[in-house]
Amino acid sequence: MIDFLRQIIQISFSLYFKEGNRIKKIPSFKNEWFQSFIPQKQAITFEEQVILSLALMPHLSSETLDIFFFKNKDYDRYYTEFGGCQGSLHGGFLPTGQTAAFLLTQLAKIRKELESSIYYLFSKEHWFYKENILRLEGQGEGEPFLSGRLVVSGEVLAKVLFQTSYEPEYNSQFPAKRITSPLEWNDLVLPWHLHEELNDINQWLQHQSEIRKSWNLNRIIKPGYRCLFYGPPGTGKTLTAALLGKQNSMDVYRIDLSMIVSKYIGETEKNLAKVFDKAEHQKWILFFDEADALFGQRTETKSSNDRHANQEVAYLLQRIEDHSGTIILASNLKENIDNAFFRRFQSIIHFPMPDQHLRYELWEKMIPAEWLSDVKGNILQVASRYTLSGGSIVNVIQQCAIKLYNSDNKYLDADILKASIKREIQKEGRIIDIER
Repeated sequence: MIDFLRQIIQISFSLYFKEGNRIKKIPSFKNEWFQSFIPQKQAITFEEQVILSLALMPHLSSETLDIFFFKNKDYDRYYTEFGGCQGSLHGGFLPTGQTAAFLLTQLAKIRKELESSIYYLFSKEHWFYKENILRLEGQGEGEPFLSGRLVVSGEVLAKVLFQTSYEPEYNSQFPAKRITSPLEWNDLVLPWHLHEELNDINQWLQHQSEIRKSWNLNRIIKPGYRCLFYGPPGTGKTLTAALLGKQNSMDVYRIDLSMIVSKYIGETEKNLAKVFDKAEHQKWILFFDEADALFGQRTETKSSNDRHANQEVAYLLQRIEDHSGTIILASNLKENIDNAFFRRFQSIIHFPMPDQHLRYELWEKMIPAEWLSDVKGNILQVASRYTLSGGSIVNVIQQCAIKLYNSDNKYLDADILKASIKREIQKEGRIIDIER
């Protein structure tokens, strides 16, 4: 690909400086190289090959572009036609839309015409933009559209440079962390009706394109899925979000609301825009944990602060409705979420505290088999008697593990178990009489 672009640049310069009278043929390049990072079955034209190669060149062979530093002797400056700019640290030539236009315009002298308008190739209608391959960025206000720098997406760079999938770095530009779980879908312990609702979500995530096309429903049903999980802490909301991603080969990113919400007017919206823009073309699930801080009830407008807060909610409503991916909000209380969001949700799922039957199943799945003697059922019956969430049960098991590690006991006995349960219940601020 590097040699291909070098030839393209050399031919373009020869044609521009009228040294290319003998050029009859333009080199071609095999499409297979591009197939590793462009959408499956996507046809790619010659012009698109040139633009992609040009955009990748600063990352693969920046010296190839040094020829664009050639100066116009009449004005003692670089040729405006060549476009380009320099970065704050990188000293090489960074191509712009104008650079691509220069190459394609020169090549058209031999190819007679461009297959696509240069402006269309960088428009939001082109698959470069729609599939998050590359775009023009950084045009100053009022400056020409093609003065924007050719920027390849992080996803494409990850595949080309490192042969791996893209995982954005956690920072102020993308305040979100990927969450995963070593557990599997079958490890979820929830009421049967929740499994039914979650299976519906799985069906949509796996087949949404076919569902929308089958009955021409794409006329009225937007792409994407928006869902609210609510219920007490520790009841499985975060785990379920992580396993939905795992089940459907989708990365799940938990949004750090502490880095999103700002006291400065307009900053919260800007921070949110960064997240939604980054996720727009990705197969990700955005998970807003403790969403009350951002999606809370609007208040009666009595001050400029109230008006600003209400504007934030209105902005969120619009971004959530327009987002083509999957969004999950999590809250302890449904009442904490502004009512205007409910119409935007395809599912609202309540995660209740587990009853004794589910607690028994949770304990059975979590307690190591080596801890249980022949009277396994007795220990599980004792454990499931006390009202605890799945998250609290994990804490109890950790405390039991600490006790067993320092004891001569081979098996978990009722005394260690009850003491650990009592400690967890007291930690939650509840008072309960644990029988000896």
